[in-house]
Amino acid sequence: MTEQEADAGEATSPTAVDGSASMKTDVGVSMLSVYRHDVHKSRGRSHADAAAEFAGVPVNEPVPLGADGDAALLSRPRGEPAQSVKNHISPFRLSLVTGETATSVGRVEGGIRNALAELVQIEDPVEMHAAWLESSVASIFNESVYYPYTSLKFHTLLTAALVDNYREGYGFDELYLVVDQAGDEQTDPRAVPHRTVLLMPSFGLRVTGEPGKQPAARLGAAPAQSWADVWTRLPEHPFDVDDDRMWRVVDAQLRRIRSWSTALQFIEESYAWWRTMQRRSRIGGGEQ
Repeated sequence: MTEQEADAGEATSPTAVDGSASMKTDVGVSMLSVYRHDVHKSRGRSHADAAAEFAGVPVNEPVPLGADGDAALLSRPRGEPAQSVKNHISPFRLSLVTGETATSVGRVEGGIRNALAELVQIEDPVEMHAAWLESSVASIFNESVYYPYTSLKFHTLLTAALVDNYREGYGFDELYLVVDQAGDEQTDPRAVPHRTVLLMPSFGLRVTGEPGKQPAARLGAAPAQSWADVWTRLPEHPFDVDDDRMWRVVDAQLRRIRSWSTALQFIEESYAWWRTMQRRSRIGGGEQ
């Protein structure tokens, strides 16, 4: 199977809804397998051509309940993939912030292979989720060589969130994007195991069928590249666009981006870039 065929297969999987065939598939698969299922994409390999083991642990195992295909549809077009960026056929992600490949933005401590091995060798599912939220190595890869602005890191976190919700009996059309704000300036927002898909210093974003009283917006009737629509429907956004120009720029872009993994990566990377610019400005000011 070619990478193109594998990509097309992922992006045409049925939506997992109550009573569907996908809801009746094996629910005994460990969440560890879900986080490890796409490690082969770090080498630009298809599922069919990928090794069954990496760094001494099983990888490339099937994801239950159709969640992998549904997560793919959140970030990529349905059907046969087409190269979206000319002359960039690489597993390394292109950055919307810098326009460069993610590997040129900064180094991965310990090297890419070692960092990836440490990530997949974690044996506790909750710790694995927390590690993916913080991972820098997972963010340098795209989820498809045909769509290089997508993010393997956030595709994996979205897949895990869908699996966890589907196992609780929620259909896709019952899910929400929820904003979790930090309690105050001295505390970080709490990560909800397997549901939080982005964790920042002052807020988190979570996919869940249980929004509670938090600001939330429905994901929609079926998986689609709907990020901009869902983001726009949120009754409250997690940052103040009136007081900070950087967040105004980010918010404006988030109202245009359709791909979920691309949008989540854009938020994370924009914040990191902003912090880097702040540090450089302080250092430069101190030298004058």
